Amino acid sequence: MISIEQALKIVEQQEIERKTSDVDLDDSHGFYLSEKISSPFDLPSFDNSAMDGYAVSGIYDYYEIVGEIAAGDTSEKSLQSGEAMRIFTGAKIPSNTTAVVMQERTNEEDSVLHVDERISEGQHIRRQGNELALGETVFAPGHLISPASVGLIGSLGLNRVTVFKKPDVRIISTGNELIPPGESKSEGQIYESNSYALQSALNRFGFECREKTHIKDDFSAVKSGIAEYLDRSDVLLLSGGISVGDYDFVKQALEENGVTQLFYKIFQKPGKPLYFGRKENKFVFALPGNPASSLTCFYIHVLPLLQRFSGAAETGLQRLSIPISHEFEYGSERPIFLKAHVDNQTVSILNRQSSSMIHSMAMGNALVFFDGPKSVPEGEIVEVILI
Repeated sequence: MISIEQALKIVEQQEIERKTSDVDLDDSHGFYLSEKISSPFDLPSFDNSAMDGYAVSGIYDYYEIVGEIAAGDTSEKSLQSGEAMRIFTGAKIPSNTTAVVMQERTNEEDSVLHVDERISEGQHIRRQGNELALGETVFAPGHLISPASVGLIGSLGLNRVTVFKKPDVRIISTGNELIPPGESKSEGQIYESNSYALQSALNRFGFECREKTHIKDDFSAVKSGIAEYLDRSDVLLLSGGISVGDYDFVKQALEENGVTQLFYKIFQKPGKPLYFGRKENKFVFALPGNPASSLTCFYIHVLPLLQRFSGAAETGLQRLSIPISHEFEYGSERPIFLKAHVDNQTVSILNRQSSSMIHSMAMGNALVFFDGPKSVPEGEIVEVILI
């Protein structure tokens, strides 16, 4: 059995064969860039108006209005001292413009513009290259493409980007007692939920489950199912069958499929019987069957590997140090991840902490981590992991 820190280090130290792909800008959100993006031109590429108003030449109380410039007008226009042109947001500034005056600060009468404010040279003008200069680095490799990133990349005229491919992930759940939701349940049967939770967790962080299946507790079936799914996966997630019961065949089936064990069993609660293995450039996590254990292990140990595959420089979930809203006592020697809810900059540890109970995790949005026995008063700062 190893510590949480040792397990995380083993995951972090794995050499990963990252793959790249060109994707359409429309599909790029949530990917990490694999290549630098530099600005192909100055942004803005010309001086333009920051608002609707008037371009004026010189600083006077009134101007002669000599024309109008709409956004998208590509003609070359010029002002003489004392002249003004009606201009709209984004339109190209005529040469010899001193400033743009807001429409609300003016009065127009018989083609004469009267200005109701003191004019400052350069006001309300977006200067060429003010945001980005030609050749300037816009994004470095490893940048996570956000909606704003998509907008900026599009403003540079790029409709495709080169990104790190996300890993192919597949899920196998095991257990004779499990049946799919929607079927009639008999005494002794349980609805299978872990694969659904894991698939949703993948989606939550921008990943996709390519396939999932359920296999009964039969060694030959488990072995052949692992062989089939492992062949098509970068990361294979198994749920259940990894403990030491008579019908827990997953570990042996992985070994007979040529998977090398990197660790098995972690000194933590929940999620002690977690298995991590590798076969060439393919990785396997065999997760505990208890629902809360399965999701906790995904959040803490699986997600960082998936993020590394995707090109992320920093991995794992956001961690905070915030006060607890109530007294709490924990007596076990094992480090523990407790289901919790963060609200108004404090955290509350929820009831129903058993590894078989997922209701409290569904009601929560965080895990509180204690590295051993704790007795904390209300208001003490605790470590929180946002999920």
